[in-house]
Amino acid sequence: MKRFSLLFVSFLILLLSPVQSKEVKYVFFMIGDGMGVNQVIATERYRGANAGKIGIIPLTMTQFPFFGLSRTYSLSNGITDSAAGGTALSSCQKTVNGVLGMDSTKSIALTSIAEKAKAKGRAVGITTSVSIDHATPGAFYAHVPDRKMYYTIGLQMAASQFDFFAGADFLTPTDRNKQAVHLHQILRNSGYTILKGYSEYLKEGQKHEKLFLTQLDGKGQNQLTRGRASIPFAIDRAEDDLTLSQITASAINFLEAKNKGFFLMVEGGKIDWACHSNDARTIFAEVEDFDNSIRLAYEFYLKHPDETLIVVTADHETGGLGLGTEGYTLHFDRIASQKCSLPALSEEINKLLDGANLLSWEQLKAVLREKLGFWDSIKLSEEQEEKLRYAYTQTVDGKAQVVKSEYFEEELIAVTAIKILNDNAHSGWTTGAHSGTPVPVFAIGVGAEQFTGIMENTEIPRRIAEIANY
Repeated sequence: MKRFSLLFVSFLILLLSPVQSKEVKYVFFMIGDGMGVNQVIATERYRGANAGKIGIIPLTMTQFPFFGLSRTYSLSNGITDSAAGGTALSSCQKTVNGVLGMDSTKSIALTSIAEKAKAKGRAVGITTSVSIDHATPGAFYAHVPDRKMYYTIGLQMAASQFDFFAGADFLTPTDRNKQAVHLHQILRNSGYTILKGYSEYLKEGQKHEKLFLTQLDGKGQNQLTRGRASIPFAIDRAEDDLTLSQITASAINFLEAKNKGFFLMVEGGKIDWACHSNDARTIFAEVEDFDNSIRLAYEFYLKHPDETLIVVTADHETGGLGLGTEGYTLHFDRIASQKCSLPALSEEINKLLDGANLLSWEQLKAVLREKLGFWDSIKLSEEQEEKLRYAYTQTVDGKAQVVKSEYFEEELIAVTAIKILNDNAHSGWTTGAHSGTPVPVFAIGVGAEQFTGIMENTEIPRRIAEIANY
């Protein structure tokens, strides 16, 4: 019923609106990093299972009237990285893995759709749930031969003079020798104001010409960069954590006030992080969180239906998520018992391991019962409990090695427990890296009918630029 009503309202708006303007004034380009078709479908199935039914509770994005698929390979690999994927989505041209905003020779800077929007006179916003110098946001303003040139990327962010940035700060705010000028100072020298936290934006966001909105000090989530790498996973969020929805709401509010139309890129960056860890419940929370930002864009569209285009896609799929590993059953309702992400569970266990007393098996069971529902809502087989006991023994004996994913170093017991939970839900994985499967494209608004069928990822920004007359 909700899906029908949303489509019906959209149809009525298109039917009853006056003649459409010649060009789109407001563009939302929303990128779920690592979000393949199965991540979207599985989240809807999880929402349905959590409500006690076989079926779905739809996301906002899947109710958009136009749908397509995007091919994501790069010029160097059948499986893209985020730099080449982001460059294709920003600059209408494929490049080689590791290169950001440049062609495959690493010598020619490519003009991004955000730069074209700025040249058109539009206000421009680049936002993400990870660091602002990460590959996907960086692809819209930076031009470097190596995506790991974080300090240079930060310098180019300041030089872009885009109106609004938001994310989890810079990965390397100074150079390796810590002798360069701090990027916060560079930003201020370039006319930007840095605001920390949503409440600070609400107090004074509209007072400034250009903004970088980031999180409160110490509120991020990454073991190596003391919080600069990302805002926390949605499943681990504390009350005063900055959220992607708050970032999106701030961007819309700030850019609309410029009164010259806008281009806004929103990245749900931590979908990818959870996929790298093969952590299904955390993925579902991240996809829902990203979809909340899409709903904000949709609500804006309802107010400006003849001037707005929303396009939702991904740079690639991560993890090779499969729906079904045993028979003809899925049990996503069992995943609802998980109360924290895999990295958070790993951190919890590590705290106990570092304590004065040796972690007992009963102590560990209490943690897994509280955080995952094991031995309560989740019944373990003898084989599964034996796997947990083996991981526990290896750990307390000092023989266990940390399990490295793309962004975290995770404790063996936590990794084993999450795998058992996923096995109970009958969800599976082919990799801890990216895959080559096509990704979804959802669209609504002026020109949205052009985003159907199977297309190259480079076609998406090209069509947006044509519709918006960039």
